[in-house]
Amino acid sequence: MKIEEVEGIVLSETNYSESSKILNVFTKEYGLIGIMSKGSRNMKSKLRGVSRKLIYGKFHIYHKEKGLSTLIGVDVINSFSKTVMDLEKVSYASFILELTSQVIKQNEDVEIFDLLKATLLKIEEGFNPLILTNILELKLLDYLGVSPSIDACSICGSTKDIVTISSSHGGYICRNCYQNDILVSDKTIKMIRMFYYVDISNITKLDVSDKVVKEINEFLDDYYDRYTGIYLKSKKFIKELNKLTN
Repeated sequence: MKIEEVEGIVLSETNYSESSKILNVFTKEYGLIGIMSKGSRNMKSKLRGVSRKLIYGKFHIYHKEKGLSTLIGVDVINSFSKTVMDLEKVSYASFILELTSQVIKQNEDVEIFDLLKATLLKIEEGFNPLILTNILELKLLDYLGVSPSIDACSICGSTKDIVTISSSHGGYICRNCYQNDILVSDKTIKMIRMFYYVDISNITKLDVSDKVVKEINEFLDDYYDRYTGIYLKSKKFIKELNKLTN
């Protein structure tokens, strides 16, 4: 069996036996695969430092199409050292990993790997983790097949006089169709569309008001609850964390 090199990000880790771990690694080449990291819990193991969640690198493995592959070594591209040392950043990163693991169960499009990588790298660079998480959440809805209507009114299809965005109606609502939905600011209407189309890897500035961030985050929370069936423990932790810090 030959050694293969795959580019991947560790989404989660599970202890196995007294000294090993099983890593769930999202790879560019094979999607999500399980990798046995033998002896990596031993203090002197060369695999110890690279067998954890949030390691991005080139994984050298004995690859198996069915069952667990075996880890030989990792050329680390980014260990996200700043992220793992910051409670807020690592909380959002953990949510992103958990969300991605759920999305790729339904769609393993290679573009999802690039979106995940770009988002984590921007969090590591110091950009607002909540805004980046919302951008990724919005983009991932495409791969779940439940994207909101953000190019026209979700009810009549008009592109004029958009006054709000509604999770219950599935997106934008124009003035003629508006009834008693909660109104959001004009900037929120524009920004959520910008979030959808922006290339995360090209972001150099995230200047968004607290009000707009709050409105977009609340919309996405409700939208995910209504249409995706995805409920994550890490999201609940983030909400509790925000209560303590705000």
